[in-house]
Amino acid sequence: MSPSCKGHRYPVEVISHCVWLYFRFPLSFREVEELMLERGVIVSYETVRRWCLKFGQQYANGLRRRRPQPGDKWHLDEVCIKINGVQKYLWRAFDQDGNVLDILVQSRRDTAAARRFFRTLPTKTGGVPRVIVTGKLRSYGAAHREVMPSVEHRSHKGLNNRAENSHQPTRQRERAMKGFRSMGAAQRSLSAFSSISPHFRPRRHPMTGTQHRAEMTVRFTIREQITGVTGRPAAA
Repeated sequence: MSPSCKGHRYPVEVISHCVWLYFRFPLSFREVEELMLERGVIVSYETVRRWCLKFGQQYANGLRRRRPQPGDKWHLDEVCIKINGVQKYLWRAFDQDGNVLDILVQSRRDTAAARRFFRTLPTKTGGVPRVIVTGKLRSYGAAHREVMPSVEHRSHKGLNNRAENSHQPTRQRERAMKGFRSMGAAQRSLSAFSSISPHFRPRRHPMTGTQHRAEMTVRFTIREQITGVTGRPAAA
């Protein structure tokens, strides 16, 4: 069922378009406000912020339900992020096809943090992989032996380049937001972002231009079905 926009001043086409702009591209709320103004739609950046907070995760959950089953090779990695100037860690997992499985913002990168992340993954994905690929952080090995001992674990600095490269969109999102104010805000924002943004970024290199346009048409149609949009927003 599509999220209800009942009681909102603006139609679902405008609301879903603003939410899509914010989570698809490294834009600030004020930049989304400006883009909508150029189209003749007057909406404040604070309203865009409230829409993203209310509908972002709902749209992300809808896309996640439409996603195919994850592959059997999972890449795990963690990256530093700043929250109110304090260093925290973003833990991410995705499969060999680039589908983000889960993210978790934590204060540490020790064994307890790794164990907590390992335990959330089967719950979110409904299963376990054949292989887990990580960097050389020792916490991964300890958590793997305790939580997923039957799963093959490959730990090597060079094996996890894909995970390192996949952090780039997150860095762009972080810069657009000028950092995060709290761990909860970071978790909410990056959780929605990690499902919405990759949906509109298929792997371009194996596709021709015609194939890419066809794939994007399918993905836009899925978005319209999830959000309840019947057509693209037109200028007022």
